Amino acid sequence: MSDTRNQGMERGAPWRTAGRLRAVLPIVLLLMFVSEVVADGNVTLESITIFKTHEWFGRKPTVYFQCHGEGKVYLPDVLEKGFSYRFLGQESWQPLTTLPGAKCKRCGIYEKDTTKADDTFYEWELCPKAFSPVDGRYELFQEGEFNATFTCSDCVPQSIGGDAMNVDEEEEEGEDKGVVTVLLILFVILVVLVGLGVVAYSKWRQNQRAEQQARFMKMFEDDHDLDAELGLKDYT
Repeated sequence: MSDTRNQGMERGAPWRTAGRLRAVLPIVLLLMFVSEVVADGNVTLESITIFKTHEWFGRKPTVYFQCHGEGKVYLPDVLEKGFSYRFLGQESWQPLTTLPGAKCKRCGIYEKDTTKADDTFYEWELCPKAFSPVDGRYELFQEGEFNATFTCSDCVPQSIGGDAMNVDEEEEEGEDKGVVTVLLILFVILVVLVGLGVVAYSKWRQNQRAEQQARFMKMFEDDHDLDAELGLKDYT
């Protein structure tokens, strides 16, 4: 009875182990996915300096930020050119926009015009990858137009421990490893080809020597037979 019970336990153990693995596997895959996920990040304006305005007669400009398909976010404090405005990120008009995952948005900074179409300071692709993985900042300088610093702490990939990863450095490292791998493969192929060439040349030289030796022996035998036929061979 005891042996039967032990055998049953031994047969059931692998099934219990497999069941545990099936239960743990989704958790491991989820952790691997979360380890490199890019969360939806709120983009805020930390500072901005405009270098010119488009209004005439000394009127104060009405500056706003807008992404395509979204509403205008007016910057009510930005009224003078050449002055550096700094913000806390908690103003009533913040955040400027939200970047979903790793998706970019076409955004711009504009100035409202009362008589014609609004003026454009600059339009560009605002991407999560542009924000520094160290402090979540992104500085944009457009000569003659403005200098602005944006922040988005959730726009960069996070590790399991919560540390930001430098995506650019990882891509460059991956590219370097790829180049090294290709060069190593080419070197191995070159060595193999050289080795095959050396073996083939040695074999060819060996065949050449064997053929020369065979021709020499044949010539010697032919001379020996000729001497015998002409009676020049000395039989004494």
